[in-house]
Amino acid sequence: MVQAYSADSKWRDRTTFLEGHQEIIAYLRKKWFNELNYKLMKELWAFDRNRISVRFEYEWRDFNHNWYRTHGNEHWEFDKDGLIKKRDMSANDIPIQESQRRIFGRG
Repeated sequence: MVQAYSADSKWRDRTTFLEGHQEIIAYLRKKWFNELNYKLMKELWAFDRNRISVRFEYEWRDFNHNWYRTHGNEHWEFDKDGLIKKRDMSANDIPIQESQRRIFGRG
């Protein structure tokens, strides 16, 4: 996944600020280790030249089998080579029951 980002890509993920491939990789490893059965849905919200905004929703569970739905917005800015040079994400986690899940599929 990190190949879609420029080597000097800058991220904001809620209150976490990252820069470069190594920080992004370390962050995603930790995130995906703790967010199990991750299912994601994204919808294009807006775009203009080298920028895209999406609305997203994903569901996941923790090690104690507590389920969550995360809602948010994500904004990407691309460099001249089409790589993402900036990613800005805001989100909220909402506890749900497993029976309330609505995102299914492979993965």
